[in-house]
Formats: sequence, C-alpha cells, structure tokens
Amino acid sequence: MSSTIWSVDEHLDDILAAVRPLEPIELQLPDAQGCVLVEDVVVEVALPPFDNSSMDGYAVRISDVEGATEEFPAVLTVIGDVAAGDGGLADGRSVGPGEAARIMTGAPLPAGAEAVVPVEWTDGGTGGGPAAAMRAHSESPEGASGEVRIHRSVKPRAHVRARGSDVQPGDLALRAGSVVGPPQIGLLAAIGRSTVRVRPRPRVVVLSTGSELAQPGEELGAGQIYDSNSFALTAAARDAGAIAYRVPAVADDAETLRATIEDQLIRADIVVTTGGVSVGAYDVVKEALSSVGDGDDEDGAGGVDFRKLAMQPGKPQGFGSIGPDHTPLMALPGNPVSSYVSFELFVRPAILTLMGLPDVHRPRAQAVLSTDEALSSPSGKRQFLRGTYDAEAGTVTPVGGPGSHLIAALAQADALIVLPEDVTSAEPGTRTEVILLR
Repeated sequence: MSSTIWSVDEHLDDILAAVRPLEPIELQLPDAQGCVLVEDVVVEVALPPFDNSSMDGYAVRISDVEGATEEFPAVLTVIGDVAAGDGGLADGRSVGPGEAARIMTGAPLPAGAEAVVPVEWTDGGTGGGPAAAMRAHSESPEGASGEVRIHRSVKPRAHVRARGSDVQPGDLALRAGSVVGPPQIGLLAAIGRSTVRVRPRPRVVVLSTGSELAQPGEELGAGQIYDSNSFALTAAARDAGAIAYRVPAVADDAETLRATIEDQLIRADIVVTTGGVSVGAYDVVKEALSSVGDGDDEDGAGGVDFRKLAMQPGKPQGFGSIGPDHTPLMALPGNPVSSYVSFELFVRPAILTLMGLPDVHRPRAQAVLSTDEALSSPSGKRQFLRGTYDAEAGTVTPVGGPGSHLIAALAQADALIVLPEDVTSAEPGTRTEVILLR
C-alpha cells in the first residue's frame, strides 16, 4: 500500500482518467434499453405517416355539416368503413357531397373528407338520439351503410392528426448521448428503426471477501455474519445502469480469491471487490492482487494500487487493472457503510464513464444542517455522513452515527452530508453540501 495519503478528488480523477467508454455496438431495440446512443438518430419517415383520425366517428365534408344541431341534424349517406390499417375506402372511393364514411381512431382520412365528427355527436346510424359509442362492425355491418344524423358542425381538420405533425423526415429524433429508455425505444420503433448504435451497458462483477461471511438464508455459525455488501453493491451497480453479477463470498485465501477473480474476467468490464483492503493479517485482497499485473505489460504497468484516502468512512481503497484486457478493478473496504459510500463516490462514476455518459456524478445541493447538536469531523479528512434531505425546506437531517457498520441508518438515508477536510465541527444551521442518492 502506498504511504501517500490521497484526497477523494485525486483518487476519483485517477480512476476516471484510466476508465474508457466501452466500444459501440449495434443492438436490437429491446437490447438497447439503458444504453447510451453514440450517434444522432434522424427521422426518415413522417410520424404519423398519413392524415388520420383521432376519434371514432364519421369523416365528412365541412359544408355538409354546417349549422347542424340535434334538433336539425345533417343527414348524410354512409358509404363505407375506414378502419386502422386500411388504405382508405374500398375501391378508392372519395367522400362526396352529402356523404360520410364511418372511421375508426388511427384510420387514414379518406379522400374528399375534411374533418371527423366524433360518434358521440351523431346518432351512430341508429336513427335515434346521440350515440354513446360506435357499434362493432362484426355485430352491425350495416352500420357502414344507410344514413347517419350529425348533431354538430365541425371546423376544418377537426379531430384529424396531420401527417408529420409529430416528426418530419430530416428531423432530429434523438441526440447522441441520450439514454435509451422506454419512450426512446417507442420513438425509434415508430420511425421504423429496428436497431441502434449504442455503447453497451457495462458488465460489473461484484465479489465480497471474508471467511466470516454467510449467505442470507443459511444458518449463522460462530463468529459469522451475513454477506450484505455483495447484495447491496450488485443492486447499486444495476441502479447505475450496469449488468451486474454477484459472486458468493470468497473465504480469506489469496490463491482462491485470485483464481475466482481470474475466472470472472471473461464476463467483466469492471470488477468490484469488497473487504480485505485494510492492514489486518487476513486482508487477502491486498495479498492476492498487490503484485498482479495485466499479464502482458512488459513495462510492469498495471496491477492494483492500494491507497489510504483522506476520507471517512472509506479510508482504504484499491484501484488498478488486471488480466489481458486490462479490466479495471476497484477494491472497496468491507464495512457496509464504507463500501456503499465508496461505491457512490468512485464506482458509480466509473460505470457511467464506461457507458459514455457526459455527467457521471450524483446531483448535489446546499442544505441547512438540521440537528440538535454539532457534528464533529476529523481534521484533514472529508467526512460523509448519512442524512435525509428535505428539498422543500432546504434542510438535511443526520441519521445514525458515524460508525461504518451502521447499515440500518444507511437504509433510511437518501443523501450524504459532506463535511470538508478543514471542518472539525458543524453547528446546527450550518449550510453544507449534500449528495443526493435518490
């Protein structure tokens, strides 16, 4: 481990300088969800591609329904149906004077028609009062013929979605750098794109170490605790947008750990370990990885550097690259709060960098400290305390103490309170920076 004390910013800068965005690939739309576009997407077809009805009703000419009322309806001859998916009226007919076509939502506006009258403004072809809905074609095929009484007039283009009213050919649909979510996938499909060029979601392997760790659901033996870190960090990686794989806890044996990590490299864009990075006699991550390089580096570059950071919690950290593909590895401390805070500060930005996102940091805000007594902080260290943030009041309230094992308080927190290196005491009412976690 280096004797140099690194600052939080120096360590993060070192990580981000070494991590490179993943190479772009072409993916089918369902597989592109959560990925980042690497190219602008330009519209090639108008959306909608034709004038179509926004209502179930009747396609009419404006002059035929002018002045129509329920007492003095306009009586029109129904010449056919136009359903969604049709090309128009059968035999290419047009709506002529005194005529109407029964039309469904999404169906193309037939030639000759100038507007759509909602079915609720008609008798629905029944000869009675206002219709509540249109009768199904299968039950009433004669509804597409006969007469319909129109009870209200309409303006030109009423209830018509114009061709290209959403997007036109040549419009920019999505910019490079956009994250492909459900609305973006819907737009891409709507304009006819079946694939898109993106940076893939990073594959993150999370592995915890410690002979004391048992898996949830197992009986605890003497001196054992449940492995919570690998579950929390795997979930955090997925929350950041990665594809995450959790490896069951590895016992305190350097050879076993080294072999396990090497086996995982085939499916990893980044490896995250937790535990075994401090100064104890059984801190096997340091033992296993301190002398491990990238395998093919003739100059001896690569390997994992173990450091002390001027922060609390999370003082011991490891970062480097391993294996023939120079896979980044981030070694986090084993205490639950230390590992989670370290993930938020260092691993999450690395994942977002791999994705190619320009902004890799959690949102931050200034808040007034709401507490009954002053918060103490060690001199020369940047402290990160758990807190709950009230955006409306502009306040943040600490939850739990500073202990790095207090995971229950972490589950209640939605922010990290940042106390700078030169602050040793923060009085109630002090304005402080907070990192928003949700």
